[in-house]
Amino acid sequence: MSDGSSFYITTPIFYVNDVPHIGHAYTEVASDVLARWHRQAGDPTWFLTGTDEHGQKILRTATANGVTPKEWADRLVETAWQPLLQTIDISNDDFIRTTDARHEVNVQLFLQRLFDAGYIYTGDYEGAYCVGCEEYKQPGDLIDGTGPYEGQQVCAIHSIPVELLQERNYFFRMSDFTQPLLDLYESNPDFIQPESVRNEIIAFVKRGLTDLSISRQSFDWGVKVPWDDSHVVYVWFDALLNYITAAGYGYDDEKFARLWPATHIVGKDIARFHAVIWPAMLMAAGIEVPKQVFGHGWLLVGGEKMSKSKLTGIAPNQITDTFGSDAFRYYFMSAINFGQDGSFSWEDLSARYQAELANGFGNLASRVVAMVTRYFDGVIPDPGESEAADERVRTIERRVVDDADAAIERLAIHEALSSIWELVDELNGYITAQEPWALAKKPELLDRLQTVLFTAVRGVGTLAVLLSPVIPEATGTLWQALGGVGEITDVPLRTAYHWETDGKVWPLEPLFPRIENIEGSGGPAARE
Repeated sequence: MSDGSSFYITTPIFYVNDVPHIGHAYTEVASDVLARWHRQAGDPTWFLTGTDEHGQKILRTATANGVTPKEWADRLVETAWQPLLQTIDISNDDFIRTTDARHEVNVQLFLQRLFDAGYIYTGDYEGAYCVGCEEYKQPGDLIDGTGPYEGQQVCAIHSIPVELLQERNYFFRMSDFTQPLLDLYESNPDFIQPESVRNEIIAFVKRGLTDLSISRQSFDWGVKVPWDDSHVVYVWFDALLNYITAAGYGYDDEKFARLWPATHIVGKDIARFHAVIWPAMLMAAGIEVPKQVFGHGWLLVGGEKMSKSKLTGIAPNQITDTFGSDAFRYYFMSAINFGQDGSFSWEDLSARYQAELANGFGNLASRVVAMVTRYFDGVIPDPGESEAADERVRTIERRVVDDADAAIERLAIHEALSSIWELVDELNGYITAQEPWALAKKPELLDRLQTVLFTAVRGVGTLAVLLSPVIPEATGTLWQALGGVGEITDVPLRTAYHWETDGKVWPLEPLFPRIENIEGSGGPAARE
């Protein structure tokens, strides 16, 4: 298996029964920021995302739209899910579809190996099934319905009635793995994070695991069970395997050994599948368990989890068309503590855009470039003798780089940005205190002016490198204005302060133009 030096990160694969909303985009951006950071830090990095295209939910949606499930999946992937990646500037290395041959064939290979090893048997099952979750529900997972569903039991997540199903299926001996999973959680406390999700999973497993129904006979849209084609594989058992089928399992042993195990970024509502069923499957197959499962919180709009069915779904382009992809990425990574629930509002987005991006970072960059242009004809000056204020900036530069990298290692993206913003605030305060515009009026203080602007340019360049994984478009533009040597993504992040310039700055348009606001939930009007 992997020697631990690679960073293989995945998002969940998303159902193609509908178009993406900002909850999906939030997961994509978080995973992308982590991938970009590690990639730019020089770590061998692989970033996987994709779509989940089998199961009863997809079949019903396709049928309701008068097309085959494959036609529906192809349409949604082409018109919605892959365009999402461009909309929010995602740098994935691979895109897996569960209808890919490389996936379906190796799902069957995996299943056959478990069957041959005695981990799969036949049995009858009756239970309450949520098509939205594609999961049999326990009584504790159900709540009393309201409105049109009053008097019925509904899924606590989807708020739709469950269906009573009775089938003769194949079962996976998941109960065999109750203790091995508890041993895993104890020996590796970081396997499930954050702590709230870890505690919930441990409590669930301690109650004892039951065997898992892993096939369906009532419909035929899915991967055929290899020894019995009257059954299709349960959609979650199929979907979870994407993380290894995309990494070469069954057809590229070298690639699989190089990439696996992975870090899985998922919503907390599906953490149980990833932290219980998935490692049990891998243990049964003799494959190393994932490196980590991180269950982030929900995006809330009006106090409710983001959902198309509840009319709280906001399309990512409703934000990016006005604010741009960088602002979208920055806002969701900075405004929400990664791992906790977070609330979205247009007012908060607009306020943070103006205060932190436009005034805080964007104005800092513009001022520094403009002063070098005005006072030194665009040539970055050599520094004179340093003073305490200059040394303080350089000290903070180095500390911020280390602190941000350490936060990323903990998957604490919001903490990394908070650290980086210490340098933004320090540089803004430094320029205010040093008053280069006043120094420029006194020829005898030329050396001091040179030192101040040199220090400011170096700090802004370090910020550009550090923020490149989060706001790649703006930092790429700033990099060109600073005369950065090579591509900004080639500058090693862990020594960001060693970036190089060709010695001259170039004109810089506002990185984050001012936006007019409209009161209410409709969002802002337009950029100026």
